[in-house]
Amino acid sequence: MKLSQLSRLPPRWRARAMRAGYNLHPAFRATGGRVIHVSPDLLHIRVRLALTRRTRNLVGSIYGGSLFAVTDGVHVGMLMARLGREAIIWDKAATIRYRKPAFCTLTGDFTLSEADLQDIREALDRDHETERTYPVELKGPDGTVYTEVWRTIYLADKAWYKHHKLRLGAAGDAS
Repeated sequence: MKLSQLSRLPPRWRARAMRAGYNLHPAFRATGGRVIHVSPDLLHIRVRLALTRRTRNLVGSIYGGSLFAVTDGVHVGMLMARLGREAIIWDKAATIRYRKPAFCTLTGDFTLSEADLQDIREALDRDHETERTYPVELKGPDGTVYTEVWRTIYLADKAWYKHHKLRLGAAGDAS
């Protein structure tokens, strides 16, 4: 199911549909991660990354690529689900810090707040584009942080973005 179709569902089904969408998507499945919880308001998602044969590296810990990939696109999906078609939303940049090798199953929590969404709407009304950086910690069962990831998300007003892109394209053609 596409995120654009999510708004057509009754609100009580949206979290389940979003969870199923992530878990069935081939790119997300390939990370080895699974979405285990989506809050009804779509402002919190929890993922699990198990140490398995598919996620294990040469030394037996979780492969760094899986640690990084399991965080890809989750905040984007949450923002798209909540902001709808009013904004262009892209994953712009990310940094990762491996704190220690993970020899256990990890979980990561992705959160937004209504205040975040309001700030984004105000920034888009005022400046037409904005960026937000969201931290995610991948933790073990005892709460130990094994990996920290910071995802920078680019957001733009859709109408402004299309006009701005056309204007830049025309300027590039003239030179």
